Amino acid sequence: MDDAERNDGKTCIICGHDKENGIVIVSEFICEECEAEMVRTDVRDARYPFFIHQMKRIWYQKDA
Repeated sequence: MDDAERNDGKTCIICGHDKENGIVIVSEFICEECEAEMVRTDVRDARYPFFIHQMKRIWYQKDA
């Protein structure tokens, strides 16, 4: 695993837990577990809208 995929103690934007491994999109961290679950989730699944809602936070500026 390279440095781009490893963030010590970052908080996942999806689950809200502190995790060490995952990815960073723009400036937000997504843990490996949430990434894997999102990839497997069908668009008809009840969790899908939750994932979309959480992912939208990536593009919303906190100060805007």
